[in-house]
Order: sequence, then structure tokens, then C-alpha cells
Amino acid sequence: MRKSVVSAIAVLGLFVSATAFAQPRKDLQIFNDVSRQVQRYVYFTIFDDVSASVDQGVVTLTGKVTMPFKVKEIAKRAEKVEGVTTVVNKIEVLPVSIYDDQLRYEIARAIYGNPSFWQYAAMANPPIHIIVDRGRVTLTGVVNSNVERMLARSIATSFGAFEVTNDLKTDAEMRSALEKVL
Repeated sequence: MRKSVVSAIAVLGLFVSATAFAQPRKDLQIFNDVSRQVQRYVYFTIFDDVSASVDQGVVTLTGKVTMPFKVKEIAKRAEKVEGVTTVVNKIEVLPVSIYDDQLRYEIARAIYGNPSFWQYAAMANPPIHIIVDRGRVTLTGVVNSNVERMLARSIATSFGAFEVTNDLKTDAEMRSALEKVL
């Protein structure tokens, strides 16, 4: 019995010392986990847009969401990620507006109803996000090509928005940006 207690203490000592000296999680790992948490959030829709940045375990959340409760819940999900030391929450809530809601739905139906975007509409988390703030539309997300980016913008401009900003990125642009980070 004495040998097993000594062995258990030795193993516990190795475990504690190994975890005490383990390197902290890298920012890219934390970023990927925070991104997954946001994407898996049940109430995150194509009408919300949240971005995250990580610097030495400090996560900064930015973007816009349609409901106030989403701000707190997304931050809570980010806080639970291993390696996160602090969450700086700069997510804004979009104003309540019947006009904005109507514009969101019309643009979403037109974009995702277009045969060029059917493959995106079938995804669990469609990649094109439509942010409408006081009649001003911003398209965010990732598409396969520049043609799709221009088509999405063209569709969005046909509904009487005051302004349409196209912040869509292509797959190639995202890969290039990722390579620069790595």
C-alpha cells in the first residue's frame, strides 16, 4: 500500500509540474475556438456579424448583433474557451427598426434565393451576413469568387438601401490573410 501511495504522489507531482510549465495556448488556437463558439451559438444568424482578435489570451469581440442578449451570451461563450484571460466586448446592438428588418429579409431572400448562392443557403451557417443599420447595408463573410462578391452586392443594391458596403472576401483573400498570420 505504501508503494502505491508513493507512486500516486509521484505521478501527481509529475502531472502538476507538467501542467505548471506547459506553454499557454497559442493565440491562433484560442481564435479558432472562439470562432467555433460564435458559429455554434444557436441565436447567431446571417443578420449578425461578430469578429474576434486575440492577443496573448485577451480576446476582443467586435461587430453588430440584432438583439441585446446576444452581446452578453457571445461574450460568455468566449470566456469559457481555454486560454482566454480576458474578453473585451465591443459588440454593438443594431437599432430596432421595421424598415431595417424588412430590408434584411428582402436582401437575404434575394441573395440566398439566387441559383448562384444556393450552395451557401444549404449550409448550416451560411457565409454571407447581411447587416442593416438605419437603412445602410453591409455585406460580410466569405464567397468563392469575385464574381459572387459582385453579384451579391448587385442584388443588395436593388432594394432601396441608403448605402451598400461590400465587405465580402473571397476564399483566396482569406487564405492569403491566414498565410500572413502564420
